[in-house]
Amino acid sequence: MQILPRGWDRRYFLAVCSRAGFAGTLFPGVLFAMAESKPAITRDMIDNAAAIAGIQIADEYKDMMLADLNTQVKDYAKIRDLHLANSVGSAVDFNPVLPGMKFESAKRPMRMSAATAGDVPKNVEELAFASVRQLGELVRARKVTSTALTEMYLTRLKRYDPLLKFVITYTEDRALAQAKEADKEIASGKYRGPLHGIPWGAKDMLATKGYKTTWGAGGFENQTIDEDATVVQRLDKAGAVLVAKLTLGALAMDDGWFGGMTRNPWKPEQGSSGSSAGPGSATSAGCVAFAMGSETLGSISSPSTRCGTTGLRPTFGRIPRTGAMALAYSMDKLGPMCRSVEDCALVLDAIYGPDGKDRTVHDVPFNWDANLDIRKLRIGYLKASFEELPKAEEKPETATPEEEKKQAEERARRMEQRKLDDASLKVLQDKLGLKLTEAKLPDLPWASMLSILTAECSASFDELTRSGRDRLLTGQKKTDWPNYFRIGRFVPAVEYINANRARLLGMEAMAKAFADFDVIVTPTLDDQLVITNLTGYPALILPNGFHPDGTPGSLTFLGQLFGEAKLLAVAKAYQDATDWHRKHPVLAPGVNK
Repeated sequence: MQILPRGWDRRYFLAVCSRAGFAGTLFPGVLFAMAESKPAITRDMIDNAAAIAGIQIADEYKDMMLADLNTQVKDYAKIRDLHLANSVGSAVDFNPVLPGMKFESAKRPMRMSAATAGDVPKNVEELAFASVRQLGELVRARKVTSTALTEMYLTRLKRYDPLLKFVITYTEDRALAQAKEADKEIASGKYRGPLHGIPWGAKDMLATKGYKTTWGAGGFENQTIDEDATVVQRLDKAGAVLVAKLTLGALAMDDGWFGGMTRNPWKPEQGSSGSSAGPGSATSAGCVAFAMGSETLGSISSPSTRCGTTGLRPTFGRIPRTGAMALAYSMDKLGPMCRSVEDCALVLDAIYGPDGKDRTVHDVPFNWDANLDIRKLRIGYLKASFEELPKAEEKPETATPEEEKKQAEERARRMEQRKLDDASLKVLQDKLGLKLTEAKLPDLPWASMLSILTAECSASFDELTRSGRDRLLTGQKKTDWPNYFRIGRFVPAVEYINANRARLLGMEAMAKAFADFDVIVTPTLDDQLVITNLTGYPALILPNGFHPDGTPGSLTFLGQLFGEAKLLAVAKAYQDATDWHRKHPVLAPGVNK
């Protein structure tokens, strides 16, 4: 191994490197990735790594670097020997809140919409598509039991899972025991609130004691985690009944998991999208009253759009992620997927706030008021995004006829979505009488900042890549995690840090863009998806019509940081003025009618 000449210490080495225009730690991750299978870093490896890092290093400096770089490789090995679990977070926490921002500090009683229990159908299965608010009132009034609802949803899950493939593990024993206890408590006058006795499903990235937590991934099929995630604990406390662990695309990517592909109830030959594949599909199919999903970059937005559910991606730092699989520490968010906006509000009210473990969570109250006067709110819309027509993509020279056909179909679909979006704006302006003011989001190289996600997810599954167990994952294409995890090892530390510095500029620009608005309306398939996920702003995705093939479209409402109450109020007003969320797929086992 090469060593530093006598009398040269680390400080002198770094000083020389600094004068040369680089630092000894500029691209250690790149060099390490190249050196993993070799005994020592060489001058040629420095040249190759420097090309990736975007710098040039004169020959006379390379020998000076070798000793420290090889020492760094030993340091990396010592950290690897700690075998950091996926649950170990980062000492550097992302915080979307900027200096000077102020939020509500007083918690007020929740104000739900008016609801009456009404008549109970002879066949309890007729309640399969009822909202959480409706079901909660029926349970509270003891017109239907939690046990009856739980048995009904378990039956539907088992009936439609062979077609839609949305269940990984049934939690039947747990569910029936919870339902029995809920009925007993309610009968004795102990009512926990609107989720008491309501059956729900968990994306199988949430740890649940006594059951497998597979992350949807090959190689993890039998993984168990001996704890309940914070959101599971909080929903237990609210009296909700967990009936199943639902699918996610392997390690939170798309809708393919080790058991197959989760399907869209509206069009079973089509995937449900992901990665919250099971929560979207099962909720849409009336097989759970609601579900918990997660989003890092579209994993609630996309399946909510595809399956026609109403999904809430809360502010980053609103809900504790303790006990949830980590993908990207500074971008992961948990959120409910439901059949109505108010359902999302009721679930959020039960699960938000610090748990003393997830250090990113802020203590900001959520004050839901179903009767909030939205005419007093400042509402904007991304005018340019609504008016922009989808352009035909350039055809690569190597494009196959099938690829060209898919491009044409996607453009046609976006044209159809444009019609749905135009109709939605008319509802907001003409039917609800809202004044929509043009809003613009900052124009920055947002997509270029996604090296943050690549680096963080690669760190989350570092040992999976190094061990070669990534070969067990179902997806092995260019767009699947194994490839991204390998690419992430070549993101220089300096570039990761600079991407986060650019991200801070984006956060400041977003604060200015939102200064005049409480809520902004936007198409779902737009640049806002990347922008808001990087800056931590909340979004509500809901159905806004149907395409010619019978599948749903969607509209997105954005809110200020921790502004979910106003965001949800505007979205609820839109939903109350339409009936898209009340439509549901009609399924028979193996057939979509």
